[in-house]
Amino acid sequence: MTNVRTYNEKISIYHGMVSTIAINLAGNFYPIFAISILGATNYQVGLISSLPPLIALLMTIPAAILLNRLQTQKKTVAMSVLWARLLFLLLIGVVYISSPYQAWVFLIIIAFMNVPATISNVGWQTLISGMIKDERRGSFFSDRNRLLTIAGMISTLIIGIIMKNQTNNASAYQWLFFTALLFGLLEVFFLMKHKETVQAVTTTKKSSMDWSIFKDHGYKWFLIAALCFNFTWQMSWGIFNIYHVRIAEATILWISIFSVACQLVQIFTFPLWKKWAEAKSNTLMLVWAALGMALVPFLTVLSTNLFYLTCVQALSGFFISGVVLLLFNPFAGTITRRNKNVLYHYL
Repeated sequence: MTNVRTYNEKISIYHGMVSTIAINLAGNFYPIFAISILGATNYQVGLISSLPPLIALLMTIPAAILLNRLQTQKKTVAMSVLWARLLFLLLIGVVYISSPYQAWVFLIIIAFMNVPATISNVGWQTLISGMIKDERRGSFFSDRNRLLTIAGMISTLIIGIIMKNQTNNASAYQWLFFTALLFGLLEVFFLMKHKETVQAVTTTKKSSMDWSIFKDHGYKWFLIAALCFNFTWQMSWGIFNIYHVRIAEATILWISIFSVACQLVQIFTFPLWKKWAEAKSNTLMLVWAALGMALVPFLTVLSTNLFYLTCVQALSGFFISGVVLLLFNPFAGTITRRNKNVLYHYL
């Protein structure tokens, strides 16, 4: 198998890099912005983590139905990304709202941001899965994820160093959100550069989704596992933010260090998970990766030492890389294109 990347693979990597930077510049610092600048309560900080998955859950099926009716998805995905990134402008203006309402307005904006973001995520996953051949998928996503992680790590570290003394400076966060917007525009540009194959038009009426897939017992068990995994992981994610900022008193620099430690480990372990999946079993390795992620909440609360928490984040990166990589491989040969809309986005 040749290692020469196709045109779409190269463009996908460029798109992924700017997308990762845009998301990291904003998303990594939502909780500390809400606590330090907006005075958000623990309940509101928890909602920062729980609202996006809830909106994604509500929007996934409608988004899949919408995208399945389209002959081409590239433009719809790109416009969805554009609308999501333009909402960064509203985040910049949150600090000018009356103090009692700032945190709630911030939460509402984040919630609305995930409506077009869900459409773009579902559409992109289907779009790229149709562009990458099955035999190249494991190798491509391993390389892509590693390169994207490097881009995210470098951007996060730079921001952490620049803003290390700006934890309580509202203007610094505004510049951060504006920079994220600029990278979001580049994201739209590279999305539109993809070469998409127009789907053939059929005269027969198609259902919104091929529900016969639920006759597959393996798929049903996978779906149940996905629901349990997402419930438990998202339940603890909001607590991480509160624990790191309020209890461990992490600054922007430390939040950046946590992220860099996690991403640095991912860079070196993506190829390992690929190798293990090929030697053993994709499903078996996905189970081990998920079990490893389950250890992270328990290990986190054992200490407030920031160096220890950095090590825990590094350990989480090892297992996260496995989950992220392996999710693109299960059922690849048995699930139809329209059902990948839901399956790939679900996790």
